[in-house]
Parts: sequence; structure tokens; C-alpha cells
Amino acid sequence: MTDRRTTVVVITHNRRRELLHTLDRLAGLPEKPPVIVTDNGSTDGTADAVARRHPWVRLLRPGRNLGAVGRNLAIRQVRTPYVAFCDDDSWWAPGSLTGAADLLDRYPALGTVTARIVVEPDGTDDPIVEELRDSPVPGPGWLPGPALGSFLAAATVLRTDAFRAAGGFHPRLWLGGEEELLAADLAADGWWLTYADHLVAHHHPSVARDATLRRSHGIRNTLWFTWLRRPAGPALRRTVDLARTVPRDTASLRAFAEAAAALPWVLRERRVLPHEVESRLRLLEPAQRASKARRYTG
Repeated sequence: MTDRRTTVVVITHNRRRELLHTLDRLAGLPEKPPVIVTDNGSTDGTADAVARRHPWVRLLRPGRNLGAVGRNLAIRQVRTPYVAFCDDDSWWAPGSLTGAADLLDRYPALGTVTARIVVEPDGTDDPIVEELRDSPVPGPGWLPGPALGSFLAAATVLRTDAFRAAGGFHPRLWLGGEEELLAADLAADGWWLTYADHLVAHHHPSVARDATLRRSHGIRNTLWFTWLRRPAGPALRRTVDLARTVPRDTASLRAFAEAAAALPWVLRERRVLPHEVESRLRLLEPAQRASKARRYTG
């Protein structure tokens, strides 16, 4: 079942144990995909451990923590038409990479395919899965699944050329909801994003994470995306909604302060989305407000 249409890209930072487990799983896939790992400046021996245990993996060592831009660095090395992202604490189920590549082969206007996320060790669906299945975004009749307004990097296969043309992940966002801006730019380029329930990505959340920092970055990046791409009315509405609903603590205050401090940059790079893309994002607003999976906690 070897299938070389898709390269798997993984970014990691100081999660040696989790990454080695993920690479063990990827090595056992029937597709035998090429794998590229960007080690974002780990200090726990991650890179050396990968080189010893998985010498077949292409290992990039930029020497510092690039965040999501580590994926951009890896994609410079990709030679396959499709790229699957994977976190260092997640992995793809056997056959799912082939299933995603088949969809991308079959539908030339399809830019991304997001799989069902199964949380381990319990084997339960991630809370976001229900929202993906019930996405209110309208799509064309040919679309093989629900149309999406964004994607989750740990469970998505993309067209390599589409990713490159859209500019990849923005370096200012680093990590934390960094997919939203790229997804909107892909849609503006004419690509459709879909969810495929029959494909699976497993996620065993690592305990080695700074949940508070990730929350702060998530709030900041949401504000940046909103003012970089949304019209003034919806942008103001979402800003007010965030201010009303996020925890009232130092982390939230820091997120709003960082977002505001970058206002000159935001105004320079601001590019409002085409009407048809903006209309899809507006349809997502009620689901975002009611979401149980998108709470800014930690």
C-alpha cells in the first residue's frame, strides 16, 4: 500500500518522548510516507534521539524555536504534491493519508482535507469534531464533505503548491490558532476546505505544554487575524465578544496589549477578504460563540 503522494511534516520542541512515539507510529504506516521533522531548538536531546532511532527521517535543526514557521521551513524540502501536518503528540491512522490524497486527486478545487480527531488514550472524538461535522459553511455540490472556514494543522492534509502560494504560516503569529489566517488566505485564493469523517488522526495531548501562554497567543492571534482580514464591523464585533468572554486575568490582558501594540503592522498588512469568503466566516460566528471546544482556558 506504499503511497508517496504525501509528505508528513512535524514540528517539535522539547518533547522527545512524545515525538519518538509519533515517529514510531508514522514508521508503521502502510503508506510509508516521507517524514520531515523541524526541531524548534529543543534542549532535551530530541534531535539527537531522532537521528539515532529514526535515521530515515529528514531532520531540520534551525537552532531556535520558529513556532509554526518550522512547518514553512520543512515545506521548502517537500517534493510531493500533498503535505500532511502532524504534531509531535499526534499521528495519522493507517490508510488516512491515502484517503486524503485520493480526495485531493479527485477534486482539483479542494485545498485541504481535515480528518476526524480521536483523543487518546480513551479513543474518544475531540470536542471539535462535532463542530466540523455540523459546519454551517455552505459549499458546492461536488464537495465530498462539510465545507470549513479553517482547519486544524495536526489533522489536515493540504496541497503543497496551494500552501506555498498562500505564503504559509505567518511568522508573527508563531503558535496558537495560527491556522485561521492561512485558511482564510487559501479560501481567498479559491480553494475549498473540507472535513472527512472517515479519515482519522490520533492525538494524545502532551502534558509538556504551557497552557496559559498558548491561551494568550490564541487570543492575540485571533485579534490579529480579525483585524488583518475582516471588515471593520465584524472585526469590532468579534473583538468586543472576545473582551467579554475571555478570562479576566493577566494572560488575557497581555494578549490584548500585544495585539494593540502591533496595530501599525496590522494596518500596513490589512487586506480584507473577498465578500464570498467573508460571508462564510460570518456564518461561523454563532458556532464560535457557543463552542465548547474553543474556550480560552488554561
